[in-house]
Amino acid sequence: MGKKSLMWLLLLGLITSANAQRKLSIDDLFSLVEENNSQLKSGRISVESASHGVASAKSNRLPSVNAQLTGSFNGDVVMMDRDFSNATSFSQPRWGNSFVVEAQQTIYAGGAVNAGIKLAELGKEMEETNLSGTRNNVRFSALAQYLELIKLDNAVRVYDENIQLMNHLIEQVNAKRDEGMALRNDITRYELQLQELTLGKRKVEDARVVVNHQLCNALGLDDETIVPDISITDLKYSQEGEAHWQSLSSTESTDLKKVELGTQMAEQKLKIAKSDLLPKIALVAADNFSGPFTYDIPPVDKNFNIWYVGIGVQYSLGNIWKSNKKISQAKSDLELSESQKSVVAEMLNNRIQEAYTLYMQSYVELETQHKSVELATQNYDVINERYLNSLALITDMLDASNIKLSAELREVDALVNIVFAYHKLKFIANNL
Repeated sequence: MGKKSLMWLLLLGLITSANAQRKLSIDDLFSLVEENNSQLKSGRISVESASHGVASAKSNRLPSVNAQLTGSFNGDVVMMDRDFSNATSFSQPRWGNSFVVEAQQTIYAGGAVNAGIKLAELGKEMEETNLSGTRNNVRFSALAQYLELIKLDNAVRVYDENIQLMNHLIEQVNAKRDEGMALRNDITRYELQLQELTLGKRKVEDARVVVNHQLCNALGLDDETIVPDISITDLKYSQEGEAHWQSLSSTESTDLKKVELGTQMAEQKLKIAKSDLLPKIALVAADNFSGPFTYDIPPVDKNFNIWYVGIGVQYSLGNIWKSNKKISQAKSDLELSESQKSVVAEMLNNRIQEAYTLYMQSYVELETQHKSVELATQNYDVINERYLNSLALITDMLDASNIKLSAELREVDALVNIVFAYHKLKFIANNL
């Protein structure tokens, strides 16, 4: 293969690699989650279904109308004594017809209709709350993977810097060996350290591939190399006191909202259970147009029409001893829902307090890691200088290198941990 062909292939590879990359900000990340996440799509369908449930419940306020049309072929009428003797038959018109219309409008159902509508509306609100919670969860999950990519990218950078530094050190030791001031064993140890660094970098790169693949799936993307916005680690995040987050969570938390909605739904179920003990009252109307009139002897071959309007009252006596059990169960469910509210509020308070403490701790950790890197770098420079002047052992040099690498990796994690801890507070408060 000629040099020009090789150059074109390399150029094509670079172009393909660039096209396969996708730069994402956190806003872009959340937009893709909203657009493509399967859990959110399912949640929106549930909300739509609950909306239809509300419409269905409201339809119970509308009148019910039944119509029946019948055509018949009539046989002869047979009349006999009660002891089945003296049977006599009479002919009747062969063709019969009947058209019946009945209408009923409920005007009182013991509050069951209104309670059913309210229960359906609360069910819709519950689905909307579930959707909000799902959105918060999938955003936080995607954000955690996004921040993990930043950690891994920075870790690769740290490994690259340390590999470059190790290569430079090997060159220095080789120069000393040429001067007879170092042993081949010294170079071997550095080369072993270089291999460890190279392996560490490979593990980090492989971990990035795995996390990148998982994030692409969560965002509904093909396998692309996601390039996160590393500037988020340089942003200044608000440091409002714990009271701010406690207040925010008390108004925005989906866990609290679901408990409150559960209590309201239990109240409506109790009303429905109690409505069984009350009569049902409705306006009724009917019209019956039929023929022939077969209840006369001989039958009358004419159409006749009967209509009526009135008020109907219905009461099931069996509910007197059946409904008490339903009411008792509904009351127990209501008491359970009310008791759960304080439990959920306490757990939420503890989660916010813990997350806020860790958020504040992340700033202390970052300051500590900055200082650790500074000291580790100074220590490495001093040991390196002493080693080159034959005043330190190679083991001292390797220890200094490992300490420096470890400190730099922890500093990278500390930067990202601030971003993570801040967004975790927002996640717990359902404000992500």
